[in-house]
Parts: sequence; structure tokens; C-alpha cells
Amino acid sequence: MHPQMIPYQAAIARGGTSKGIFIRTNELPSEPKQRDAVIRAIFGSPDARQIDGLGGADMLTSKLGIIGPPTRPDADIDYTFAQVDIFREFVDYIGNCGNISAMVGPLAVDWGFVPLEYPVTTVRIHQTNTQKIIKASVPVTGGKAAVTGDFRIDGVPGTGARIDLDFSDLAGAITGKLLPTGQAADIIHMPGRDFQVSVVDAGTLDFFIRAEDLGLRGNESPTEIESNTHIMALLEQIRCEVAYRSGLVKKPVDATEQNPLTPQVVIIAKSSGYVGLNNVRVEADDIDVAARLLFMQRVHKTYAGTGTVCTGVAARISGTILYDLLSPEARLKPLLRIGHPGGVISVKSAVDDINGQLVIRQAEIARTARLLMEGTAYIKKDVLNVS
Repeated sequence: MHPQMIPYQAAIARGGTSKGIFIRTNELPSEPKQRDAVIRAIFGSPDARQIDGLGGADMLTSKLGIIGPPTRPDADIDYTFAQVDIFREFVDYIGNCGNISAMVGPLAVDWGFVPLEYPVTTVRIHQTNTQKIIKASVPVTGGKAAVTGDFRIDGVPGTGARIDLDFSDLAGAITGKLLPTGQAADIIHMPGRDFQVSVVDAGTLDFFIRAEDLGLRGNESPTEIESNTHIMALLEQIRCEVAYRSGLVKKPVDATEQNPLTPQVVIIAKSSGYVGLNNVRVEADDIDVAARLLFMQRVHKTYAGTGTVCTGVAARISGTILYDLLSPEARLKPLLRIGHPGGVISVKSAVDDINGQLVIRQAEIARTARLLMEGTAYIKKDVLNVS
């Protein structure tokens, strides 16, 4: 035991196209301020390089999964997601990350939270941020979650074992309503002009906006969009208004500080060909919609897992701008193919209208995941001296 440091047992793992640190619930202090201080110290935040911690200096790798025994009878494991801010002393617990969720099932298998079934073990994950259940179908071999396989996802080199995630229970995950504003499309008034958006809460809270309304093509790279400071500032203004209309903040101006993660921004456009990151070629015929997703005021290098679910659900709701943008054929197919900066991600989705009530019947994505490291993270003892 080091006299000036405290050890914490943790793991680093990839889930989908994200990477995060995973830690058991009982490892962390129960007092919220001390808990968040420990988390920030483990990651090395706030610091642009996260040089004094395990974070990867990227919003896609500054993520935490806290897992432990279930606190409700219909679950096998509890899972809390945290987005650790790189630049501020802030840990965000609003919402979830679908990609990080992909690793929770394998860890439940490997760490003994669930009885094993061969060849696939179903893990019922209680996602505590949203108070919803995610069902993960995890291939099992030799008493552990399978790692190797022939399933490939864009944004990750090579192939792996396919993990199916069922998010159909996640309607109203953030606001309690599938359509938080009560309608499929809204008009947002900005200085000089109005913008039409669709706000949908399924797995996470997203709002959709047409690329052409912003003067964009919709197939730009993350760098192209982020370098357009006017567009980035405008989108944050619109996002703040959506947060207010969705009931997340008392005033729009509060959203940047209080709710930097949600709602997420999704820029959509009709399918078109482009060259993505790592020179991945995406053909117009390979996708149904081109989309660029923004979170924490950055453009996602691929596409968020919960954002994929929300996009799939939005595509099945008549009157959303995404539904209106799709071709008649794409509206009828069960699989929606989304073109993102790193390639293509697909989601199976279906929404039923039962006596005027919208019900998610299907919302499924497939991911791969892999444990990268298990060991001990050390932080300085004085980190716990918080008031």
C-alpha cells in the first residue's frame, strides 16, 4: 500500500466504437462529491491531455461504466454511465452511451453477475441513468464472454463476437416522453430565421435538423463541421432551446453548463457518397440517411449507440423530419442504415401507433466489445479532501 495513494480496482474496455473505464459500485465513495473527485482523478480530468490519469483525451474515451448487483428484480446487473468532462470539473450522469453499454453484458458474464447459458447468455441490464432495461445477447465460450468472431463494425479494426442489444424499453429515457414536445416536428426561432427540428427521446434525447437548412451537405467530416464556428455556435443555441422545451432546464441559457451532453444534435441529409475517416468509402446506395451527431459540442467521429437507437425510432414516426426525408422504400424496411463519418451503422426499429399512443416495438443494434485491461488505478489521497 502506497502511503500517499489510494488503489481502485478497475478495467479498461472497448464497447462498440467507444472506450471506457469500468469500475464496481462498491469501489467508489458513496458521497457524491468524493465519488466524482475520485472519478475525475482516475481519468486525469480536467486536463486537455488527461495526462495524469487513464483517460484518452477524447470525449469518446472519457467514459465510465459503474456496475454492480441489481437493485430491481427483473435485472441481472446495475449499470450507471458517466461522461467525464475533459475540460471542466464535471461528471455528467444524464443519459447513457449505447456503445459503452455493449461491454456491460460481457463484464456481467466474466465477473459472475449472471448464470451462464450456452451458446448465448441474455443479460438484463438495469440502466440506472434512465431507469430502463437493456437486454444484451452475449456469446459465451469457455465460461467467458466470446471475443473472436466474424462480425465487423465500422470504426473498429478487425472483427469480433456479435453482441445484440435490445433497447426497446427505452422510450422516454430522459424526459419520460417519446416526443418530449408533444409533436413530431417543432419550429425553433433563431435571430434572422426559423429552423424545423424533431425532438425524440428513445434511449437518449436527440433532436434532428436538416443539413441543407444549415447550409451543409450532410456528409462533411467532423473537422469540417467543427471548424465552422458559426454553425457550431448556432447549433448550440438551438440545442439550448430544445433542452428548455424538453423540460431539462429552467432557461435555455443554462443548458450549456448544466446539460452539455443532452440533448444531442443530429444533422441529417439524404443519402450521398463520401469518403469517411481512415479513407472508408461510403456509397449512396449503402445508406438510407447521412447523419452527423454532435455531443458535448463536438462532432462524433462515428455514431453514438443510443443515438443510433433514437435515429432508428425517429425514422418510424410519421411527421418527423427524418421520416419525411427518407425514401418510401427506406420507410418500410425494418433495417435503417445510417451513414456516419466512420462508415455505416444499422438499427432494426419499429414503432406502433396503438389508439394514438406511440409504442416502440423494436430498437436493436449489434456491436462488438472487448476487455482490454484489468488492474489497479491509483489516485492521490488528497483528492478526497473535497468540501
